[in-house]
Amino acid sequence: MVSVRRDRGGSMLSEAMVAMAAAGGSAVVQAAGTDAWEGLRARVARLLGRGAAQGEQDALARLDRTRTALESAGDDDMADARTRQQAAWQTRFQDLLEGLHEAERQAAVAELEAVVAQVPPPRPGMAAGDGGLVAHHVSVRADGGIAGGVNNIGDVTLGANPSKPEREHP
Repeated sequence: MVSVRRDRGGSMLSEAMVAMAAAGGSAVVQAAGTDAWEGLRARVARLLGRGAAQGEQDALARLDRTRTALESAGDDDMADARTRQQAAWQTRFQDLLEGLHEAERQAAVAELEAVVAQVPPPRPGMAAGDGGLVAHHVSVRADGGIAGGVNNIGDVTLGANPSKPEREHP
């Protein structure tokens, strides 16, 4: 259920703005520990800092604490840690939107949409255990050697059978 919150002026944040704040919280959590993190971290800090250097530094410190909390959560605690962090960031984004005048709010929503768009959505059903790797597209090429792999998932399509490497005869 999407809630509607009143801003400081007494008007309500629209359901779309509350949903965008939730998407922003989710994006922060999804980006932690990925290649998207540094870009997202900088954009979120600028958004929350609203041009104030100290505000940006505070946001960067919070983002770093979020990443640390997620990285240090054990397997048993990961779902709870992700839920807590997502809710905390949703609240921060909602608080930001509530404190802005309408024109500023619309600009902030547009920036939050851009932040969310830069984080690739999670791929459902894809997970790797210890020492594992999840990849959407992989190309393996053996040039003068042998390449191999193990598929423990199924549903893998391979191209034409590769030719066997030529052996050099003495």
